[in-house]
Amino acid sequence: MEPVYRTVVGLFIGAFRLRGWDVRVSGGEHVPQHGGAVIATNHVSYLDFVFVGAGVRAVTRDKRLVRFAAKKEAFDHRLSGPLMRAMRHIPVDRHGNPAAAIEESVRRLQAGELVGMFPESTISPSYEPLPGKTGTVRMAQAAGVPIVPGAVWGCQRLFPKGRERDLRRNVVVTVAFGEPLYPGPDDDPEVATKAMMEGIGGLVRAAQDAYPQAPATGEEPWWLPARLGGTAPTPEEAARIVAEAAARKRERQAASELPSSD
Repeated sequence: MEPVYRTVVGLFIGAFRLRGWDVRVSGGEHVPQHGGAVIATNHVSYLDFVFVGAGVRAVTRDKRLVRFAAKKEAFDHRLSGPLMRAMRHIPVDRHGNPAAAIEESVRRLQAGELVGMFPESTISPSYEPLPGKTGTVRMAQAAGVPIVPGAVWGCQRLFPKGRERDLRRNVVVTVAFGEPLYPGPDDDPEVATKAMMEGIGGLVRAAQDAYPQAPATGEEPWWLPARLGGTAPTPEEAARIVAEAAARKRERQAASELPSSD
């Protein structure tokens, strides 16, 4: 019955209506009505999983739930942790044993569940898709299920990374799903991942180009990609920002593992 998950979903849908958020979903015919599949989308905000999950729920007869792979820190948090576990999302320990998340995802997929993935593994500073990691493809190959590429756009205006959240009213959020991909067991994961990210990228560009709202007069267009005249970093700058952040995180992790000199 999933009482916790469905209650949380209901609360979020109530919030959508209260704030006047207009969630527009397209490509629902590509989301399977039953059986396992990976839902793989771009990553632009901390609310992506909410809107992608709501999109899947809206286009499936039984209002299917998506189990998202999320960093372990969210499960360790005193507030979000109990909810994440109750909703049976999948923890990813990026500094311990990340392969365990793939193994658990494969089990869920083989049991007929939908697993949500953000193949970039981080929020893109440019709001354009970063190169994808191969884990999404490898779990689909191991489970023998399709990958449904997707795009989410607009929610970076509400809860971005590196800026204050702004839960303003009447924001349009678009969620689009594309034709499923079927990576075979012998396909090169790198090649299949590139094809997956090209599919996601095409959906993202279409969502960006068709987005019906623009920054207000005098408002900084920080949430628009550079190619559309926004002040977000270029994809090249974003790649550098992500690489530098990853290096700093590795340094902090290595320092925390040093033996004490006491």
